[in-house]
Amino acid sequence: MTDAAALPGQPRGMVASGPATARAVNILAPNASAMTLDGTNTWLVSEPDSDLAVVIDPGPLDETHLRAVTAAAERAGKRVALTLLTHGHPDHAEGAARFAELTRTKVRALDPALRLGDEGLAAGDVIRTGGLELRVVPTPGHTSDSLCFHLPADRAVLTGDTVLGRGTSVVAHPEGRLGDYLDSLRRLRSLTVDDGVRTVLPGHGPVLDDAQGAVEYYLAHRAHRLAQVETAVENGFDTPEAVVARVYADVDRSLWPAAEWSVRAQLEYLREHGLIPGGPVE
Repeated sequence: MTDAAALPGQPRGMVASGPATARAVNILAPNASAMTLDGTNTWLVSEPDSDLAVVIDPGPLDETHLRAVTAAAERAGKRVALTLLTHGHPDHAEGAARFAELTRTKVRALDPALRLGDEGLAAGDVIRTGGLELRVVPTPGHTSDSLCFHLPADRAVLTGDTVLGRGTSVVAHPEGRLGDYLDSLRRLRSLTVDDGVRTVLPGHGPVLDDAQGAVEYYLAHRAHRLAQVETAVENGFDTPEAVVARVYADVDRSLWPAAEWSVRAQLEYLREHGLIPGGPVE
């Protein structure tokens, strides 16, 4: 059995609902799958002495889960005052409109189509609710609308699908772009170096206690995969499907469709930088 402390990011182990930091509580959605790992982590975030809370990623449209989130707030003596989205994938955002009905809150997101209310989210925004401070960090790449939320008081960052608690994330081509994703990872690394961020509160999987180690691993993994894809193309594997079969041969085949998204993003990146021949990836 592998010691969790030896794994990238030092994952805490089992994923469960409950407190993760002084200000962040996880309510795990019952939507476990190969893509969502243990399920979606819905985060209830607040100052310990405040009666107001923020919910990040209500998760799927599952009435039992949405009511579990409101119940968790009520047990803590808090009222949900605002709902935020890291991005628009259904496992994070599908339940947002219903959750807004239950809590009578606005929903803020980067994508205008996901918002309920007049305010969106943008790089540099600082959200203050009941004394809580969250800083919006733009992290496109997994999707074009992906955001993270820096929680300075806990030296933590809520990463959605940009960094997961186990394994690595997908660059969801064509919306996701590898160049953007690499820039986003470097932006997160800067938070760990310059702003003292130590903890990753991911959208799926366990909490990570070594944020810098996790991000460095992600960057190294992406460089390694990119080199593998380039070598595969040089050896005649010239379609996304062929590259997946070659490079991801040791990965569960149920994950190959998702791997193909990332391969298409990698092929596009390599072609844009003149490292392999060819035009845009369809």
